[in-house]
Amino acid sequence: MTIWNRVRSTLQSWRFPARGPQTANPDRHLLEANRNLRELVEDTSIPASVREELAAEFEEIESISQKLRKGEIHIAAFGRVGVGKSSLLNALLQRPVFTTSPLHGETRQENRQSWQSLRDGQVVLIDTPGIDELDGAEREQLARSISRRADVTLMVCEGDLTEFEFQALRELCAEGRTVLLVLNKSDRYTSQELQLLLQRLRDRCATLLPADCVLATSADPRPEIVIRPGPGGAESETTRGRHPDTAVLKERLWSLLENEGQALSALNAALFASELDAKVAARIVAARKSVAEKIIQKYCVGKGLLVALNPVPVTDLLAAAGSDVAMVVHLGEVYGFRLSRGEASRLLLTISAQLVALMGAYWGMNLVSAALKTASAGLSTALTATAQGALAWYATSLTGKMAQTWFSRGKSWGNAGPRETARKILDSLDRDSIIRTAREDIRSRLRGGG
Repeated sequence: MTIWNRVRSTLQSWRFPARGPQTANPDRHLLEANRNLRELVEDTSIPASVREELAAEFEEIESISQKLRKGEIHIAAFGRVGVGKSSLLNALLQRPVFTTSPLHGETRQENRQSWQSLRDGQVVLIDTPGIDELDGAEREQLARSISRRADVTLMVCEGDLTEFEFQALRELCAEGRTVLLVLNKSDRYTSQELQLLLQRLRDRCATLLPADCVLATSADPRPEIVIRPGPGGAESETTRGRHPDTAVLKERLWSLLENEGQALSALNAALFASELDAKVAARIVAARKSVAEKIIQKYCVGKGLLVALNPVPVTDLLAAAGSDVAMVVHLGEVYGFRLSRGEASRLLLTISAQLVALMGAYWGMNLVSAALKTASAGLSTALTATAQGALAWYATSLTGKMAQTWFSRGKSWGNAGPRETARKILDSLDRDSIIRTAREDIRSRLRGGG
């Protein structure tokens, strides 16, 4: 989240002037946002596998970066099928660009059209598929994705919000998006009904949106019926078309764009970059964890076989596992740390001390008996080869997981310290299962000649 935190701190005094003097330069925010996007795209520390897995997101970063350079502000219409999203955008454009149809689901992909010129850029209107179409999961996902990338989202409804719509609105607002709730088809209501409905929406969404972000439009009003008197007192009935009513929405949009247009664009770019930043971090953590676990497993097998072929006294088993300097150095490299053998040895001394103390306190010789469950009787100071190897395997696993935890926390035990870290790792592992699996694996390898 470092990208988002950095950009957010520079936006506060501009987007919220009551919190500080309005001295910020809008262009600086766009430059800062674009610089952060470029840093993310060009970060050489991101593994190729992570870039490949997040290829679509990195392509989107390139698209957003290009949008910032062009100075474009994107406004997306979002909502259920049939609420008049396409008609609303056509009304704003004052020409029929977006496809409308009495059949639901006419919009099947992202459609966009330039609307008006803005200082150093353009305002672009974007139509999206409905979010509740039957068998339209992909289109719903597309609509949500577009809205998350838009600088302003018009959440269009035609009445009181359904629970589905309210949840969608909540998700948009929770992500920090700039949202206007637009009650379309207002011509269907009397003036009194419309005011009551608007107040109902404002009250219901009070924790999500300011009152002035809830407004009404009539994008494609139904023709009005006109009664005309005729000769002899007869009356004739005709219809007369009505013009769309989007004046309040236009005024609110232009107020937003003139006061915060570039801030909205920079803010949205920062939000997307922070999302990708978090995804990259999560993928890297997962990739490192996977590699680390494979390394630990490799050393467990190696140590288990070594001890099985060269038995040592029981008291030396932990020491044998604790001598895995190479494993610790290898794990450090996975997490981006280069340790000398001396540093690795000191870390192993800390780990071994905690494990010896806790294992003695927890189990004592129960650890030995666990390994002897299938061993031959009559043994005293020495264990059978496979049992000894299994114990070495288990102790190496504990040592590796302790070292992995230390590296994953940035070479730190955290507030808990090494003792509590060791305790949690011990509690999380099924000792008997690990030893049983290790014993079977070692026995199989010994029989098969490795």
